[in-house]
Amino acid sequence: MKNKEGNWYAAIPGFTIMDRYITVELLLPFLFGMGLFTSLALSIGTVFDLVRRVTESGLPMLIALQILVLKLPGFIVLAFPMSMLLAALMAYSRLASDSELIALQSIGVQIYRMVVPGLILSLLVTGITFLVSDWVAPAANYQATVSLEKAVNQDNPNFTERNIIYPEYGKVHHPDGNEETYLSRLFYADQFDGKKMQGLTILDLSQKGVNQIVSAESATWNIADNRWDFYNGTIYLIAPDGSYQNIVHFAHQQLELPRNPIDFSSRGKDYGEMSIKEAKDYLKIVKLSGNEKKIRKLEVRIQEKIALPFICLVFGLIGMGLGLRPKNNNRATSFGICVGLIFAHYLASFLTSSMGIWGILPPVIAAWLPNILGLVAGTLLLIQSSRLN
Repeated sequence: MKNKEGNWYAAIPGFTIMDRYITVELLLPFLFGMGLFTSLALSIGTVFDLVRRVTESGLPMLIALQILVLKLPGFIVLAFPMSMLLAALMAYSRLASDSELIALQSIGVQIYRMVVPGLILSLLVTGITFLVSDWVAPAANYQATVSLEKAVNQDNPNFTERNIIYPEYGKVHHPDGNEETYLSRLFYADQFDGKKMQGLTILDLSQKGVNQIVSAESATWNIADNRWDFYNGTIYLIAPDGSYQNIVHFAHQQLELPRNPIDFSSRGKDYGEMSIKEAKDYLKIVKLSGNEKKIRKLEVRIQEKIALPFICLVFGLIGMGLGLRPKNNNRATSFGICVGLIFAHYLASFLTSSMGIWGILPPVIAAWLPNILGLVAGTLLLIQSSRLN
């Protein structure tokens, strides 16, 4: 299509005036939904809690505003699919109620061609949701939590982490260019109370020709010396053939080992504070603990992180399928249907997620089943709407 005015849509192959018109109809309610759902979720999820902390815990207002901004990407991610549903419902309902769909059909435009702009927008929003949910929101959520803890000097005296396993890996570069990963250290501690680790056993394979096992009653991280303080323990030096080279007993010994295990145990990131890659790396560590329920929960959460952006496509299909039905829907009705569908979908997600964590469903099925059901429902609605028009 040629356009003498040089409009932006003329540069897109196959993008017609009808596509531009429908896209604008979709964008307006979409932007409205983003503002509405983000502000509602932010108010309910964060603002009230921050106001309470400002008045009761003395949280500085500047820090509260900073935390509010950092929490924003996480709520934007939740608003994307809801806004896509509202946009599709309102836009196509208006076209149907004003008989514009009938006018387009009278000139030979098929229903399936009319939903192309909605599908393109749904896919675009899906991609943006994935980028924000995996790259921006986790880091922002973690920084918000850390900032809040520092601001209110939060220290939980009842904190206890048990059965801590932390492996470290190194890499060997072979002359042929291949790279091999090997276990360089393995940390184990019976428990950690936030300051002191107890019941430690460390297998250190990082030095060539010498392996050592460190066993200690307790250990703390010495901030001033930037090293570990071990108490009441034994160091076993083991030769490559498996024989003991030396055994050293100590009451107090400083060792230059990385502090990664204490960082890992101090305040592990929540699922909402990890990217997909971080969650998968954490899953490798959790599998060493043998905690099946925790492993299943993390596997389900990883799949949910991947499945979340595709809700935008599912909601877009459902919204278009309902909006194209030949009946009059005002904005209040569209908003009511939108709220009902959102509640139904997230209720189904909660149920299938719980079944995945308890081992009733595989993690992949538990995370993707609501999307699959929504995709089937949206497709059937589109087919039915095309027959009714």
